[in-house]
Amino acid sequence: MAGFNAFGSQFYRGDGGSPETFDLVGEATDISGPEMSRDTIEVTSHDSPDAFREWVGGLKDGGEVTFTVRYDPDLHNPLQDDFDDEQTRNYQIRLPDVPGGIWNFSAFITNMGLSFPMEDAMGADFTFKISGKPTFEEVS
Repeated sequence: MAGFNAFGSQFYRGDGGSPETFDLVGEATDISGPEMSRDTIEVTSHDSPDAFREWVGGLKDGGEVTFTVRYDPDLHNPLQDDFDDEQTRNYQIRLPDVPGGIWNFSAFITNMGLSFPMEDAMGADFTFKISGKPTFEEVS
């Protein structure tokens, strides 16, 4: 059977200490990413077989992570502080026990959107631009 239930995934924020401690940023309703990509470099020449373009892989981009929450100022204002900071911070996405694992990445916040609907809970969306390579740590 393929597929896993994402319920129970959690988002953590590093404190920058040594050793670093990560604190849960609660009330997540959606976590997406990392959304990685790779540039392409065209290497086509007059000698390319059958007049087809040829490509090689270029630089990779760690992409972005989006994080949506039921907004609570006490829980989420530290992320507003991160938005104001130009430096990257370490974050984690911890998956549920099955399949288990942790996505680790360094990022800064590029977008913070708050919503206050009349007939729904307050919400916030955060977009994190990853700097460097995101890594996956298997946890058993």
